[in-house]
This record gives sequence, C-alpha cells and structure tokens, in this order.
Amino acid sequence: MSRVSRPHLLLAVVLFVLIAAWPIAKFLLLFPQDQWQVDVQVYREGGISVLQGRDIYAQMTQPPQLLPFTYPPIAAFLSVPLAFVPFPVAAWGWTIAQLLANVAITWVAWFRLRERVGVWAPVLVGVVAAGFLWTQPVGDGIRFAQVNAVLVLACLLDLQRPRARWLAKVPPGVLVGLAMAIKLTPGVFVIHYLLNRRWREAGWAIGTATFVSVAAWLALPQASFAFWGGALSDPTRLGPNDGSANQAFRATLLRRGLEGTELTLAWAPWLLVMGAIVFWVAHRAHRQGDWIAEVGAVGLAGFLISPVSWVHHLHWIMVIVPAILGWSVLRARPDWRRVGAAAVVVAWFVCTMPFWGVLWLREGRDPRWVGDVLVEGNVVGSVVVLALLAWAVHRTDRERSAAEVTAALRPVPAPGADSGTRVASGG
Repeated sequence: MSRVSRPHLLLAVVLFVLIAAWPIAKFLLLFPQDQWQVDVQVYREGGISVLQGRDIYAQMTQPPQLLPFTYPPIAAFLSVPLAFVPFPVAAWGWTIAQLLANVAITWVAWFRLRERVGVWAPVLVGVVAAGFLWTQPVGDGIRFAQVNAVLVLACLLDLQRPRARWLAKVPPGVLVGLAMAIKLTPGVFVIHYLLNRRWREAGWAIGTATFVSVAAWLALPQASFAFWGGALSDPTRLGPNDGSANQAFRATLLRRGLEGTELTLAWAPWLLVMGAIVFWVAHRAHRQGDWIAEVGAVGLAGFLISPVSWVHHLHWIMVIVPAILGWSVLRARPDWRRVGAAAVVVAWFVCTMPFWGVLWLREGRDPRWVGDVLVEGNVVGSVVVLALLAWAVHRTDRERSAAEVTAALRPVPAPGADSGTRVASGG
C-alpha cells in the first residue's frame, strides 16, 4: 500500500465528520434524556457496584429504564474507569471509542478495496465507516452506547490472515476468548473452531475465557455465583423477549403467542437448519482462505441462533458487506452482481422496518399483516444476509474453479521454444 499522505488523511477526517454528523447529533444531542446512552449507564453502574461492594446483578439504572447489569463479572471490572467520571463524560468517551473501533473494523475488513485505491485508502475508510452509522445495527450501537464494535474488532483481528505484526506473539483464539469472557455471544467462534477441528484456536479461546472468568470469580465470588448460577439462564433480564427490538426468530414465535413446549418445538428446527447453513458457509470460507467471509458468517451465526438478538447485534454487517464483495474489487471491471448483493444488505438495514411495523400497528392501519411483517423485518433481513453471503461464498468457489480450468487449458510453450526464437531473431 502507498504511504498515507496528509491531504488524503485530512480529507478523510472531514468527510467522516460530515457523513457521521447527523447520526451522532441525533443520538447524542437530540435524543430524549430518559433514553440517552442507556447501556453505558448500565456499564457505569456495574463499575460503581464493584467499587462500592454492591450486588452487581441486583442494581438497576435510574427510572424509567431500570436496566440490570447482564454481562459476566469481568465486564463490571472493566467498567470501573467509567465510574470515575461523570455520566456525560463516560457517554461521550464511549461514543468516541466506538467510532474509532468502527474505523479500525473498516480498515481491516475492507483491506482488498483499500489496497486497490492506494493513497485514497484513508478517504475510503472514513466514508465507509461513517456511512455504516446510517444503518440500524451500527447506528443503534451509538444510540444505546453498546459494546458490539469492540467485540467485532477483537474477533476480526483474531482471525485476520496474515496476522497483524503487533499481534504476532498472541496465539490465535486469545482475542476471541477475551471477547467471550466479556459477552458470551462470541462463543460461536469456538463452535466454528471445533467443527473444523481447529483444536489449538478452540483451546486458546476456551482457556482464555476460563482463566479470565476464574480470576473474576476469585475477586467477586458472590457476583460470579449470582451470574453463573442464575442471571445467565434468565433471558428476561435482557428485556421483554417478545418486544419488536428483539429480532431473534424465537421472538417472532413469542409474538405469535407460542410458549413452553410449543415454543421449543417450533424453535428447534430453526436452530438446526440455520446453524447447519451458517457454519457450512463459514467452513467453506475457511477452506477458501477468505477470513473476512469466515468472520462474517460466524458472527452472523450468533445473531441467528441466539434466543435474544437485538438489532445492534448485527454489527457484523460491517464485515459481511466486504465479504460479499469478495476479491472481485481487485478486478479492472467490478462484479456488479456482488455489488448489487452488498447494496441490498446496506439498503435493507438503512431502513428501520421493525419501527415502521410498530407505528403501522399502533396507528391501526390496514391491512394489519403489513405491520406484522414489518415488525419481523430484521428477522427476515438476517436470513436474506445469510442467503447473500452463502451465494457469495459459492460464487467464489465457481470463480476459482473456472480460473483453474482456464489455467489448465492454456497452451504450454515447448521446451526451448523461447530461447530458439531469441537466437534466431538475434542472428
């Protein structure tokens, strides 16, 4: 890659600020105060609980949200610095950290296009990172002050090939293990490792998560017992499971009135089918050496099979979009089918279909089924994303097969033909 020039870097900053201005202003300057940065308030309360010796999992944030701490105890430890500053400072600082993490995700995940554009790479990264703030999953990360950007970045760096120089001495699997210790959903990467018999990465991930969790248990035994012995298995602590913000398929079933055994019997086939498809896609991507598609597929698995999936859990679209574009971005002529598929993903999540559905139903519009379908917009969207990602990975297989056939059919010059020609022309 060409050396980054100061004018291009300055232009990247200006464009990033201009494109990101409205999402940031909407969520940090114009949003109702009772809904302002509610998740960083949860993290901060966890840090305060550690310092004051309070029961971490009994403490709630201020009304009207009344949100409990839902993460493992180590996350409360990591939240202690937030307790030393006023809440507004913590919220703005957390937003800046998220923005930097999103820029880093874009820098890593969009490396193919970044390498092609040369000195314009900072401009590309700035525009793309800011543009994703207009999508619901990434924008909601800013809206609620979520931790997903950090988790996506950690998993992305852990699977990056070749490994970043500054991470050369960190065994693969360690960053996934740290992410899993903070929030359990990155555990899907361990499933992926085990299915592909990648015992070393699985061992480091499990070992790191276990070490961190045991250390937290020794420091906070009561909190650890409360989490692992009860809070972990109580999905109601995460909020109303049947609310429109929960875009897991299980929530769709709850909204249809299913409970108990009926719910389990209806949800189980979804888990089997979606799990089989998404981990197959991840396996094929790994076999191709396409670690971007691999990370995107495994991250998507966490959304598809989790009992509770908020929209911001789909932060993985920042990785999935470049995975769909694939290596075609390095060609002289773009693959417009891949570009179109990537555009569908972005356009789908720029729309806020669940909220449209809620408004449709609240206003009593007809036909009612339109509102019901819109409420499930991102449940459907996650399946659309999986289908497009599977198509892109399959297309890569076809492209490589075609390239191999072309190479095999190319005539091989007879031995000595070139040298004979040179001698004849030179005489």
